[in-house]
Amino acid sequence: MRIFAIDTALEACSAAILDTERGEVIARESIAMARGHAEALMPLIARVLEASGADFASIDRIAVTTGPGSFTGLRVGIAAARGLALAAGKPVVGLSTLSAFAAPFLAADASLPVVVAIDARHDHVYLQVWAAGGEVLVTPCVVPIAEAVRLSAVGAPRLTGNAANILANAWQGLPPPTVEPRAAPDIDWVARAGAAIAEEASPPKPLYLRPPDAQPQTAARLARR
Repeated sequence: MRIFAIDTALEACSAAILDTERGEVIARESIAMARGHAEALMPLIARVLEASGADFASIDRIAVTTGPGSFTGLRVGIAAARGLALAAGKPVVGLSTLSAFAAPFLAADASLPVVVAIDARHDHVYLQVWAAGGEVLVTPCVVPIAEAVRLSAVGAPRLTGNAANILANAWQGLPPPTVEPRAAPDIDWVARAGAAIAEEASPPKPLYLRPPDAQPQTAARLARR
């Protein structure tokens, strides 16, 4: 099976193609960026396809990160994945940015807890916690940093995500976590996780967890007739 993976949720614009029969990613590209995903994504997708020697007829599934993350970035990636899936007649699955961050850590050593924290600004983080063995202890949520530290006190966890250092700096007590910050998920693992999840249980819908900071103005709204 060939999986085409897309990630634009945070500070990267990434795509990759995983060939599960060969057991390897056959093409990938990731560009660090905080803005500009809309302009960068489609040319990047074209380059990844060209580098792989494949076309969308040979792709079996599309996978895309669904958040939490940048509102604009999420819309760009999900819209591209849905549009490509519709045009090519392929299924598309979504996976959370939190689980994409956790995937390589759980695969490398499931005997240790994993905590993923993404910066939600205003002294809050998006959080998810996995126990040893991969069981989810804390489902995706947005919480103040102090509450995130309390929820993450599960032995000596591995702490990752783009807010890993924020959480680590607020850590109290022993033992301390192992901190491995990442600005964005590894696109290879977005593809690997996208190959493993069930299509019917993983729709490509945004996972926002809270409303956007920007709200429409209503004070001068004209009444509809």
